[in-house]
Amino acid sequence: MEITEKKRILIVDDSFYMRTMLKNMLLDAGYDVVGEAPDGKTALEMAKEKIPDLVTLDVILPDNTGLDVLKGIKQDNPDIKVIIVSAVGQEVIVNEATEYGALTYIVKPFSEDKVLEALNQAFQE
Repeated sequence: MEITEKKRILIVDDSFYMRTMLKNMLLDAGYDVVGEAPDGKTALEMAKEKIPDLVTLDVILPDNTGLDVLKGIKQDNPDIKVIIVSAVGQEVIVNEATEYGALTYIVKPFSEDKVLEALNQAFQE
């Protein structure tokens, strides 16, 4: 499938390594990474400013929980798609994230295929 219009993605993760890994994976797949946020405050500001098509969001952030950030993003712009990418895979949190509007939940460590498949599905909805 050829991406006619590059989808804009914001990466939110407190780990520099994880942000870099995701960014390289997404750029290689033809996506446009419009920003990287290491914490919730930056994530909310960037989501408002850049209006990405999709946000990859970690649940554990230094200043906030990813679920609060998810609620904030959805409140400001319900059209932004959100995929949770986190090492925390507890069912309660997964269910809450889905309740608040996350499309899917990917547990770290993940395979590149799993992430790209989730993105493809997100953009087909």
